[in-house]
Amino acid sequence: MGSVLEIASLDEDGLNDIERAELENFKNRFMALCRRAAEKGVRILVDAEHYYCQNLFDKLTEEAMATFNKERVIVFHTLQMYRHDRLDYLRRIHKDAKDGGYKLGIKFVRGAYMEEERERAVMMGYISPICASKAETDLNYDNGLRYVMDNINEIELFSGTHNYESNYLLAELINNKGITKADKRVWFSQLYGMSDNITYALAREGYNVCKYIPYAPVKEVLPYLLRRAEENTSMAGQTGRELGLIKDEMNRRGIRLV
Repeated sequence: MGSVLEIASLDEDGLNDIERAELENFKNRFMALCRRAAEKGVRILVDAEHYYCQNLFDKLTEEAMATFNKERVIVFHTLQMYRHDRLDYLRRIHKDAKDGGYKLGIKFVRGAYMEEERERAVMMGYISPICASKAETDLNYDNGLRYVMDNINEIELFSGTHNYESNYLLAELINNKGITKADKRVWFSQLYGMSDNITYALAREGYNVCKYIPYAPVKEVLPYLLRRAEENTSMAGQTGRELGLIKDEMNRRGIRLV
């Protein structure tokens, strides 16, 4: 008996009765959680998964947005922009939302499983879903920001990135659109303990910012944090810049390393 993620990767017609029941139970629990969030007026952000099972989460999140995002955005979908198909997917679900009379909630991330996805694509013999280069991923992410801001009356945004350029671009887009920095339709977000200098600078300027705090047993959350650290080191000069800022703050407070 596999996990829900393993079951989600299979053709539903090929599931046995136990697998089908487990998948149905998962769907019911997912929708119940979104319903509870709507009742309490709390926003819920649905995370992204591996390519092989993402279709299930796409369908579920689209259904939840269509159900609960009529009056305001409650459910947010996460798009991994290192996937070269996500910009087209964004355009498609935006059209569906307009046709269906509801609003989109979108959270952008660059993505977490690049090497795994490429290796699995080679092993399974299909075209890799990952952009060919970091530059292509960056362009995909930033074009996603531009698209959302061009349609800000129909889409609300969480931008989850530690990238200086993408954060600066979004701040510029907010200014160019003539909306206030504190407009509740647009949020910047970084992980707790990472890129705090970006977070604090944005907050100080009056933008909406949130810090994500991963919560799980250590053995489960540590690989996640390591992937985030690897993403940060992939941005030339960023790690050294952050260390320099930390040292400057320590010196300001009179703290000396021993």
